[in-house]
Amino acid sequence: MTKHRPGPTAPDAEAGKPDSLHDHIKPHDIQLGPEEEFTQSLAHFAQKAHVFAALAAQRKLKPRDAYEHLRSLWGQLSAVGEALQQPTAEPKPPFPGLSSGEARKRLRQYGPNQAVLEKRVTFTGRLWAAVKNPLVILLLVLGSISYATDDVRSAVVIVGMAVMGVALKVIQESKADTAADQLKRMVHTTATVMRDGGRKEIPLRDVVPGDVVFLAAGDMIPADVQLLKAKDLHVNQSMLTGEALPLEKSVNTRPADASPAKPSLDDPSMCFMGTNVVSGSAAAVVVSTGARTYFGGIAAKLSEQRTETDFDKGIKSFTMLMLRFMVFMVPFVFFANGFLKGNWAEAFTFALAVAVGLTPEMLPMVVTVCLSKGALVMSRQKVIVKKLDAIQNFGAIDVLCMDKTGTLTQDRIILEKYLDVRGEEDDSVLEMAYVNSKLQTGLRNALDLAVIASGDKLGDAVSTERFEMIDEVPFDFMRRRMSVVVREKDAGKAQLICKGAAEEVFGCSSRCVVNGEIVPIDDSFRKTMERVVRELNEDGFRVVALGLKDVDPDRRDYGVKDESDLVLRGYLAFLDPPKESAAQALRVMVEHGITPKILTGDNAVITRKICHEVHLEYGDHIVTGEEIGLLGPEALAETVETHHVFAKLDPMQKELIVRTLRASGHVVGFMGDGINDAPALKAADVGISVDSAVDVAKESADIILLEKSLNVLGNGVMEGRKVFNNITKYIRMGASSNFGNMFSVLGASIFLPFLPMLPIQILINNLMYDFSQAAIPTDNVDTDFLGKPRRWRIDDIKRYILFLGPVSSLFDYLTFFIMLHVFHAWDNAALFQTGWFIESLLSQTLIVHVIRTDKIPFIQSRSSIYLALTTLAICLVGVWLPFSPLASSFGLVRPPSNYWLLLGLTIFCYMCLAQIVKTWVVRRWLPGQG
Repeated sequence: MTKHRPGPTAPDAEAGKPDSLHDHIKPHDIQLGPEEEFTQSLAHFAQKAHVFAALAAQRKLKPRDAYEHLRSLWGQLSAVGEALQQPTAEPKPPFPGLSSGEARKRLRQYGPNQAVLEKRVTFTGRLWAAVKNPLVILLLVLGSISYATDDVRSAVVIVGMAVMGVALKVIQESKADTAADQLKRMVHTTATVMRDGGRKEIPLRDVVPGDVVFLAAGDMIPADVQLLKAKDLHVNQSMLTGEALPLEKSVNTRPADASPAKPSLDDPSMCFMGTNVVSGSAAAVVVSTGARTYFGGIAAKLSEQRTETDFDKGIKSFTMLMLRFMVFMVPFVFFANGFLKGNWAEAFTFALAVAVGLTPEMLPMVVTVCLSKGALVMSRQKVIVKKLDAIQNFGAIDVLCMDKTGTLTQDRIILEKYLDVRGEEDDSVLEMAYVNSKLQTGLRNALDLAVIASGDKLGDAVSTERFEMIDEVPFDFMRRRMSVVVREKDAGKAQLICKGAAEEVFGCSSRCVVNGEIVPIDDSFRKTMERVVRELNEDGFRVVALGLKDVDPDRRDYGVKDESDLVLRGYLAFLDPPKESAAQALRVMVEHGITPKILTGDNAVITRKICHEVHLEYGDHIVTGEEIGLLGPEALAETVETHHVFAKLDPMQKELIVRTLRASGHVVGFMGDGINDAPALKAADVGISVDSAVDVAKESADIILLEKSLNVLGNGVMEGRKVFNNITKYIRMGASSNFGNMFSVLGASIFLPFLPMLPIQILINNLMYDFSQAAIPTDNVDTDFLGKPRRWRIDDIKRYILFLGPVSSLFDYLTFFIMLHVFHAWDNAALFQTGWFIESLLSQTLIVHVIRTDKIPFIQSRSSIYLALTTLAICLVGVWLPFSPLASSFGLVRPPSNYWLLLGLTIFCYMCLAQIVKTWVVRRWLPGQG
């Protein structure tokens, strides 16, 4: 048997049945044999023996009395056991199962019963996937050319940036492969099947479609199976559906000639791989194994390559944009200088320098440092970042999908109300329920623990001290109730206290308590009872009824037949209550531009109650998984856009909704902690899990919260927006400045008789400018930027390049005019090159403060002290270089003294015009950023 901890399941692959798998097996052919009848009688005897042993140990029952009661029960058990002595002629099993030969044939046909059979990605394959990024290839090519032309310094910087980006990507992605491994490790035990007419224990991987398997309490379902025989079978499917309470399963009652429908999680005749048996026993035929099971569907999803996130697409779009600029400009510069000046070697070196100048070689470093700093800050706020790229996506989320349980609710059952038959609060109902739950000797479920917790809070007002237990009638899933028989120590009065499903207790009750009097239950009272329970159910409560009965205090043996003619005492209403912080957290989330959507496997009634409690609008109705299954692509896209609460979803429907939202242009976060959430976690732009989640969910997630709280999540989102802002600052600055400089180079290359700037000067200029931006990850972020989700818009970056780039070139040309006509540098190439080198370096360094904010720099928005110091340091070094011992090495000379005045005026006018143009661009095209 598969004695193992419960696993998950979830489906994508077709769970079709092989033809005629169990046509020869009919549930009505199965008879209860002598062995099974004896086993059931023995179980009843064992239950009674357990109760009497507990009472005797507590000195509440004399050992002699226990012996007398058990001797009478043993007589009944012996009578059943006598049937086992009778000879039987060739016992034939009701279903012989497969032969060994047929099983081997089907194993070859369908493959081993393993959820995941994916091919592992090798280190070489992963490395190649990271290296073939366009920006990485470009950096490696430019680095190689720089090295080949003896420019070792440039080569080291450029290649170093590329290697850093590749290493980071390889390390991050290698961690994700363990998710599917976690699933495989959860299912590796054995199963009991019928082979060659007898029961046989076989490895789980050898189970094939058509095998007959036997299930008992504690077993894990080894494959997707259809029940042939079931007795009191209850299965825990919480990892699939999110519902904590077990589901009752039974043999299919459809006509034999009915066409089989595709298996559903709600099908009572189907049990799914990885779920576990809570109680009862069954025989079932295997209909799907391995990757064809629901479990296999989840595992297959986790093995798939993760889809590109919004961050990935943004970086790639920017890289391709810069490549397009480079493809046009670099050949133009090369041929223009080659033809006009005749020195093709010098033209090649100059074109290479232009290419390096256009390349955002600091982008991998700035992105990495920004993300790493964000991860460090988020870790202090109880947010652990597994994949650095997810931080930016975190800030870009505009739709957050989440499960209900544990996110909006406390993830624990509490006793919310204890009511009399009219629906009014009554403490005596709690007292009797407390005695029932406290004194029973069986396994206490979540409802019992909630009753005990509520009773303990009342202290001495509710106590079991005045009662002693005589006997109990244990719970079973057929009756759906349990009883204890207690005697009041002082009064000598005995009562049977019965607690169970409302309809079951109603059926055993003939009277009820009204205003302290016991009255018969007539049609009027019955309608009142049904109304109270119905209203509680509609409010999302799980309702249990309580009944009492006076019994003989001298009796010691009670059974199911004594649960009759009860006096209905009242009701207990249970709920997984909402968190106190949930409503406020949701409100803040909406204020920050994030639309919350609930995706739960729980039922619509309970979901509606919780949404009402936390003031989450769900529109005209809650969409169920059954409705989702009937929608086409267009209708589904409209439904997930306009509705915000979805209930009774299976794992693949959660993933489908996430993918549909992403296809509609949303940046989607998904928060979940179960195996049933794993596909959606991987499909989202950002998968968010919690530290207490199952391993598979944590491995599938990008972000892990150390506290399952929407407040913690909100803090992480704000940090993500800061990181995104600082990354885009570099891109805006670098792209517009580089474009402007190279546009100036194009013009200067045409009319100047010499190079406008030496290749070494371009590289030094570029390196110093890049250094000035190294502090961008520390920069302050304007408060109003954090109010909305922020995401990549390549058109916005293009506008910065196309409008602010030419502004830079305008003042470059003004500098050309000053150097040629004021300082007469037509015949002094070194002076011209020095003048433009200093102006170019200072202008693009100081313009950082203009582009870093949409506000007025230095007045409405100030940079961080670190960014201010780095930009100031670079400006001072740039001014010092022409006077330094390095000047001759870089081809620089001392400019005339009046150059500095004109330079200051030029840079001031440039910053003023850049501020005007930037403000116009923001107001014209970016009024509603995000």
